[in-house]
Amino acid sequence: MRKILVVGAGQSGLQLALGLLAEDYDVTLINPQGPEEIRAGRVLSTQCLFGPALRRERRHGLDLWGERAPRITGVGVRVVGQGGGAAPDLDWVGSLDEPARSVDQRLKLAAWMELFVQGGGRLLRRRVAAGELAELGSDHDLVIVAAGRGELAELFPRDESRSPFREPQRTLSLAYVAGAEPHPGGGVLGRTAVPGAGELFTLPTLSLNGVCQALMVEAVSGGPLDRPLGRGATGEDVLAGLLDVLRVHAPWEYERFSRARLADPMAALYGGYTPVVREPVARLADGTLVLGMADSVVSNDPVTAQGANMASLCADVYRRAIVDHGGRPFDENFMRAAFAAYWRHARQVTAWSRVMLSGPHHVWELYRLAQRHQPTADRFANSFSEPTGLIDWFLHPERAMEYVDSVRRTLPDGSSYVPIS
Repeated sequence: MRKILVVGAGQSGLQLALGLLAEDYDVTLINPQGPEEIRAGRVLSTQCLFGPALRRERRHGLDLWGERAPRITGVGVRVVGQGGGAAPDLDWVGSLDEPARSVDQRLKLAAWMELFVQGGGRLLRRRVAAGELAELGSDHDLVIVAAGRGELAELFPRDESRSPFREPQRTLSLAYVAGAEPHPGGGVLGRTAVPGAGELFTLPTLSLNGVCQALMVEAVSGGPLDRPLGRGATGEDVLAGLLDVLRVHAPWEYERFSRARLADPMAALYGGYTPVVREPVARLADGTLVLGMADSVVSNDPVTAQGANMASLCADVYRRAIVDHGGRPFDENFMRAAFAAYWRHARQVTAWSRVMLSGPHHVWELYRLAQRHQPTADRFANSFSEPTGLIDWFLHPERAMEYVDSVRRTLPDGSSYVPIS
């Protein structure tokens, strides 16, 4: 029986560990926290899983929440006009072909970790320093780091050609709240764009105490959406900053959230991180090779809501690569080939994230078109399920404007089309 060591128990690490356990591998999982600490800890992120990722969970028996998690049936976009105002300049909702769902990762990861142990997996609850990896992995056939953006990610060299950023592009603040009103469109992942300043996100989610709303602000650092917090800031401070942003810049959202309160004492988070792509293989001091996965080697800003979806995809790609490799050594060629299979999809999301962070002119043109053309709104919404098609019409400025022009000619009032200045 081949022995696999997985370091890190997020969406990717746990999903991979459970998948390999089901394939009769001997799997050891290392994580500093056990299920009880995860459930009692601070919220980890916002996340929304779209159709393909949800299908993977159902296929492998990992969808433990079924109909308890609210159905998300659309992606809504609002754009704030110059000078703000009582209503957005643009307001539309694209329909999803398959419902999405959001489950607090404290719920999900704790339950999956318990499943892993019940299924015969070995869980080591401890922190791992980079210098310890060689010894820990010495009796394993393959060592995989799925520990996110921490110290262990630094083992993997930065890929300069794919990593243009040297600092966080957004200040992130989020809270899970009770007492908020639903989106007027129903189960909608809502996005309010404030050109040049950032975006606001809302979505219904299942958390520790039941269904609630997640609220997140992605602020350009030092910009009008940024509400800097000191080191001792509390969850209440985070929520107060979020509500102030809504009150000033999105009063239609403030109406929904004016009575919001934290869903639990640990349901808020504040910070930021630098998007980066790293080499997938690290060579330790003793020559041991380590394979990185998901956020450890491809870390994008959450502006495209793809983090958990790409972690799920990476786990599936790596699981199939490991199983298909049979009894052959897990050498560097294997590792790079496994990552390349993942990168074919991940590169599209990386490109999408960069476009959304920079907010080029053609994105606003597409948003305006979607206001008048429901198929465009629906196409944008379903790109969250399958981002690989974005290169054909959204990511590239010339292709985007060709698409806008081709659709505009079919609209009855196309001649009166007014572009965003």
